[in-house]
Amino acid sequence: MSADLSNTQAAPVSAVIVSYFTGPVLARSISSLREQPEIGEIFLVDNGNWEGAVEAAIAAAETEEGSGAPVTVISGHGNVGFATACNLGARCATRDYLLFLNPDAIMEPGGVAQLLRNGRTLSRPWMIGPKLVDPDGGEQQGGRRATLTPWRAFVEATGLYRLAPQHPYFRRFNLHNDPCPGELCPTPTISGACFLLSREDYFSIDGMDERYFLHVEDVDFCLRFGNAGGAVYYNPKVVVLHFKSSSRVNAMRVERRKTMSMLLYFRTHFSGAYPPPFTWLVWLALWTAFGLKLARRAVMRAIALVGIGPLSRARRRRARDLATRIRAR
Repeated sequence: MSADLSNTQAAPVSAVIVSYFTGPVLARSISSLREQPEIGEIFLVDNGNWEGAVEAAIAAAETEEGSGAPVTVISGHGNVGFATACNLGARCATRDYLLFLNPDAIMEPGGVAQLLRNGRTLSRPWMIGPKLVDPDGGEQQGGRRATLTPWRAFVEATGLYRLAPQHPYFRRFNLHNDPCPGELCPTPTISGACFLLSREDYFSIDGMDERYFLHVEDVDFCLRFGNAGGAVYYNPKVVVLHFKSSSRVNAMRVERRKTMSMLLYFRTHFSGAYPPPFTWLVWLALWTAFGLKLARRAVMRAIALVGIGPLSRARRRRARDLATRIRAR
């Protein structure tokens, strides 16, 4: 089925943002969407924010001319998780295409138009993700990835990729350290931080799997999309600035959720594909990696509490630098 964009409305895209205590960058994210004439409506799914923060962000994103897509806030449901919130926003959408954008991500001018132009060259079902970059301009981890398997997770968790980085058996999950392609190219897994696809195709596989509360839902979606006959693409010519970690949330709770989501993903898609002893080994490796991160964080906090100040001063300095960069954009 070909993607005919010529007969769609002038603004054929509905944008969905899921926000959870995002902070000041939310206004810039909304503004970057309102600057895209191809976007006809924006749905901001409020999973939890400080009182008045969402309204202030929307007001700050208003253009002087009052142009740009209207923003509809979906709230009152509490923190239902990222996947469920994406589906809430998508169900409200009325346009032919869906663009999902993280609340701490900024779409470059003309980015949505370029993604739609990509669609003209493809046959549906397709989904396209842009190049994600850090504030320093470097390509961000997670924007383009291989298919996540238990073996690849084991290689990552144990650091086996260091033994033979070029060997196909020890290839890493994240591909951002590989040479960046110059053109639109098929990529097994892209990031849920930003992607575009047909609304019809999104719901043809029932949207995001709501069993995932946080993390891996995008990996699962890409795998299911591909298994259903869809094609996943990465476009390095569309750049999205992604600040990451802007939400007020405990980092170790996030890591715990991520580990649990990976195990759910493996049970869903790879149950019976690997011998049980290896599956148990993967589980052990993942929880051990989580435990090491937890222990390291505890040590760092203990060092800060006893008054060895450079660590805490460095964190404050990084926070000030980040706030300055956000205000400057």
